[in-house]
Amino acid sequence: MTALPTHDDVQRARERLGSRVLHTPLLRHPVLDAACGGTVLVKPESLQRTGSFKLRGASNAVLRLASSGAARALVTYSSGNHGQAVACAGAASGLPVTVFMPQDAPAAKREATARWGAAIIAYDRLRDDREALAREHAASTGGALIPPFDHADVIAGQGTLALELFADAAGVGLHLDALLVPAGGGGLIAGCALAAEGVSPATRLFAVEPEGWDDTRRSLIAGERVANPPGGSLLCDALLAVTPGELTFAINRSRLAGGIAVSDAEVLAAMAFAFRHLKLVVEPGGAVALAALLAGRVEVRGRVVGVVISGGNVDAGVFGRALEEGRGGG
Repeated sequence: MTALPTHDDVQRARERLGSRVLHTPLLRHPVLDAACGGTVLVKPESLQRTGSFKLRGASNAVLRLASSGAARALVTYSSGNHGQAVACAGAASGLPVTVFMPQDAPAAKREATARWGAAIIAYDRLRDDREALAREHAASTGGALIPPFDHADVIAGQGTLALELFADAAGVGLHLDALLVPAGGGGLIAGCALAAEGVSPATRLFAVEPEGWDDTRRSLIAGERVANPPGGSLLCDALLAVTPGELTFAINRSRLAGGIAVSDAEVLAAMAFAFRHLKLVVEPGGAVALAALLAGRVEVRGRVVGVVISGGNVDAGVFGRALEEGRGGG
């Protein structure tokens, strides 16, 4: 197994990224605090360039490759957000990018990825092995493969989000008791766990996933990586990894306080809440941590809790459904 990244790698990623990514704001709202009975700090990566946190890890990985001169082209596979992030980072470094993307990926994500100049190759989400397709393409073309989560530089880059959050909280005199983070393959929360290890070790981290795709939650319980059964809802398209990554689970298994699964209805309600009160457009996968908070899945009363909104790349039809079906969510 590749050597695991460390807290120092996250700190170096922050220095490397500099102004290439936005320092997204720290948000609070009295309605959210009142609904939960605690102090809630929201980290809205939906406001990040490319519309998700993925730009952090992709940029860190691309910058390291570009500085070494080892890459002539980049290859990745993604439901959309990571692909768009690699396309953006590749364009900034002058490297061509090929993205393997599922046929049913949201149009907003396909179009945004193409705007950065990436070549998109469609695959069947339920039938094809996307990793094998991308590896074969990289081998045949000489491209460097940057996977969406199981990569040391990607993980370290994602952790810069938590460094910002902890620093901003400390700047207003607050310390996080807990942090809720969306999880697909586990790269974001692994990076956040490494960040917390060095600057806020008492903060308890929880992975939040859609019901039916809660492989991290179940793997933490089992003590080993377990796969999701087939047939789960596809609403949270950004979080449909079949199993936790090898690197990400090696980091997360000893560092996370647990996992939480949320329903589609709770996700839609959280999207509607974010729009009404926080004035944010959030995609389903990006809303799961807020959904867990609003559904009362963690004890918040009297505590300071951070919530990561991981992305906002959502098709209009899905967002309209959230506003219609989730309007009773607060």
